[in-house]
Amino acid sequence: MIGSTDDHLAMEPPASAPGGARSGRRLCIWRALALAAAALACIGTLLFGIGYARFAAIIDAQEPASPPRTDAIVVVTGGAQRIGDAIGLLGAERGARLLISGVNERTGREELAKLNPAYRDLLACCVDLDYRARNTIGNAIEARRWVRQHGFGSLLVVTSNYHMPRTLAEFAHAMPAVKLIAHPVVTEHIDTSGWWNCWASIKILLPEYAKYLAARLRSLVESDPETSRLSIIIGGRKPVSSKPAEVLGPAAEKRSRLHGHPQREG
Repeated sequence: MIGSTDDHLAMEPPASAPGGARSGRRLCIWRALALAAAALACIGTLLFGIGYARFAAIIDAQEPASPPRTDAIVVVTGGAQRIGDAIGLLGAERGARLLISGVNERTGREELAKLNPAYRDLLACCVDLDYRARNTIGNAIEARRWVRQHGFGSLLVVTSNYHMPRTLAEFAHAMPAVKLIAHPVVTEHIDTSGWWNCWASIKILLPEYAKYLAARLRSLVESDPETSRLSIIIGGRKPVSSKPAEVLGPAAEKRSRLHGHPQREG
């Protein structure tokens, strides 16, 4: 009896062994997944850092001395220096016509002429103002419409040097058949040569690099930025205003008031 009792007690532990083994296997799987996720995060961070370093290194620290002549010029708004440089390029006959894309609705030709009095005649004859573009994607869409309207085959693209890679990516995606020549505008408050130890530069370049990556990745999965839902998600709104071009800007508002028809929101 004593022996049988001991035999019975000795057989109890193996009954719970399968549950313990399963729990151990699950723990090993979770550990392996956690290690894999950590490894992927480290690899992703490393690749992002390498890409950022390369992105910062290719940004021009100097403006080109003698840009080539193209069919036309497009400048993306975002600073008075960009517009001034673009009008100067038009005056130097680097292009036959200039599009200023993304102009504030309250800014008209008269305001631009006051800032650039030497080019008043050029502003009157050879400059088009785009009020519809809301971001860089919108700039590319409106520039494409303008290019098709005039039949241009090459563009001199003017924007800040740190913004140039993303601008070229968006323009190339929207207009793959158009030759694009970059004319970067160098701003004094951003030191691209010391991007690794200047916090002011990092604050601008790091988000810009992330947006550049998003633009490149988006171009791989969509055929046309004008019909892209991703562009709305990324920008938080449609890249181009829903208002017709002819009702935007101070001149349109002035015409509307003269005829006694106030502008309506689109």
